[in-house]
Amino acid sequence: MGSQYNRLYDPKTVESVTGEVISVDKITPMKGMSYGVHDRETISVHLGLAWYIENQDIRILPNDKIEVTDSRITYQGKPVIIVAEIKKGDEVLKLRDENGYPMWAGWRKTINKRS
Repeated sequence: MGSQYNRLYDPKTVESVTGEVISVDKITPMKGMSYGVHDRETISVHLGLAWYIENQDIRILPNDKIEVTDSRITYQGKPVIIVAEIKKGDEVLKLRDENGYPMWAGWRKTINKRS
């Protein structure tokens, strides 16, 4: 959570946006980070770490109609959306809490407690 990239999420800029997925690509936003998954149209939409998203039941695919709750920021001089929650039909994937804390940051702790 304390990384330079994660500190970009700003709870004061949260909004909801609807749209259609054009493509789903894997990117590495900053050197030293694991690659993540993002969707882009006119504006890049950063979802989160690929290993976390790929282990969820919901799949985001091209042509999906989605609604995202997000923080709109400027990253490397361009507008970017960092997603907190994504809805696809009746399915919801929560990626960050209300403070922008990534769900995957505590994911391994939850798994270890169940073991």
